[in-house]
Amino acid sequence: MKTRLALVACIILAVAPPKQQTVQERLGFPADARLLIIHADDLGMSHAVNRATFEALENHWITSSSILVPCPWFPEVAAWARTHQDADLGVHLAVNSEWTTFRWGPVSGREAVPSLLDKDGYLALEEQEVVAHAKPEDVEHELRAQVAFAKRAGVHLTHLDSHMATLFHSQALFDVYEKVGKAYGLPLLMERRGVRGGAQSPWGTHDESALVDRIVSIDPGVPADAWEAAYEKMLAPLPAGVYQLIVHLGYDGDEMLGATADHPNWGSAWRQHDFDLVKSAKFQTFLRDQHLTPMTWARLGAASRSGS
Repeated sequence: MKTRLALVACIILAVAPPKQQTVQERLGFPADARLLIIHADDLGMSHAVNRATFEALENHWITSSSILVPCPWFPEVAAWARTHQDADLGVHLAVNSEWTTFRWGPVSGREAVPSLLDKDGYLALEEQEVVAHAKPEDVEHELRAQVAFAKRAGVHLTHLDSHMATLFHSQALFDVYEKVGKAYGLPLLMERRGVRGGAQSPWGTHDESALVDRIVSIDPGVPADAWEAAYEKMLAPLPAGVYQLIVHLGYDGDEMLGATADHPNWGSAWRQHDFDLVKSAKFQTFLRDQHLTPMTWARLGAASRSGS
């Protein structure tokens, strides 16, 4: 009888699939670790954004950032990136130009991607305008042009993500996003548990590709004096997993006030609040006390390769 039971146990062990390792475990951390990418969007948008983001990266107040390649201050980013090859930088793939007084067009040229243009010849203001009018082949052409332009400029890329999350607004756009990521061998920002490619996504789950469990960011309507408390409330309850905290950094001043004049959300004051937050000693102490381990996309990319 004992022999028979032992044989059954051996058979069960032989056919049972091995337990899938978490991303944390693939990176050498325990399964209950909480890994956090602190990621600044919109690098290249303006000098004020660049100044704040460079400072935050150099001081390790943030761990990663992504670049708006079509924007006029991209050359400053490229020059900085060439002297900071270890910086964790991605392309903030853009098919929108959302500020009403500060606009940009496609890197690939207006004649090359006519379906991406609004009536004024810029990339569309709103996400739904892209969904309604953009042809997938034009989207792919422009996204490839942005990645190629950054690489030619000497930027070492670690990942890709989607400006305004526009590429998560339709199946066709999402398919292009995945295709471009595979073409360049770069990990994509997707979340296992949220709407951007995860359990709540209308386009189905992509658990094998998603390296981040959830994306977290502050919501509009938070008063300045509650900024830090709002971030702590967001981050403290997070269970074991990998998270990306998205911040928007900048110096509040004439340049940013002009660019974001009619957008208090993600506008000039917003970016100063976020900048003040990430560099505050109190917030850095909070992160340490919470045992939130800093993470980069360069390291997550290693997890992607080890899991393939």
